Amino acid sequence: MQEFIDIMTKEGLPTGKSASKHDIHTKGHYHNTAHIWFYTRNNKILLSQRAASKAICPLLWDVSVAGHVDSGETIEEAAIRETKEEIGLLVSKEHLIKIGVSECFQSYSNGIIDNEFHYTFISKLQVDLDELVLEKNEVEAAKLVTLDEFQILINSIGLDNHFVPSNKDYYQFVLESIKEAIKNH
Repeated sequence: MQEFIDIMTKEGLPTGKSASKHDIHTKGHYHNTAHIWFYTRNNKILLSQRAASKAICPLLWDVSVAGHVDSGETIEEAAIRETKEEIGLLVSKEHLIKIGVSECFQSYSNGIIDNEFHYTFISKLQVDLDELVLEKNEVEAAKLVTLDEFQILINSIGLDNHFVPSNKDYYQFVLESIKEAIKNH
């Protein structure tokens, strides 16, 4: 089934047009994604390892859940759908805390031009890791890391092959947002 995605302007505004996922990535259209970072009551962050079959950054560790916002779908609807699809977890809009929108404009050697606006949420993970059902075409594995381990992983970007290398500032922003949420609850 062909996935269609709404095209945004470089400023992130809707154009009223949509295109296939293939065209989005070959023509470099700007588009929206939903990112959900889960953290636990004992101050750990859920990381997902990108599936080996992924065209971009296979087997690197990244956001808990992420995906494209389908044409006509709200950002929150995409976040809820992607969470169910990728890790088998049902969340509601009330569980999602929006922390910001990050621009991620990248071109890759395989010809993919990925001009994304990451609408980023954090949410408390209410189940144990072994209760998650991983979609193997999306997620190879999942793990929980402490806040300190997450910082060490950020500091090691470029020295190892753990995290997606272009996202260092984004990861730091997410970590600080999670720390703030923990402190305020």
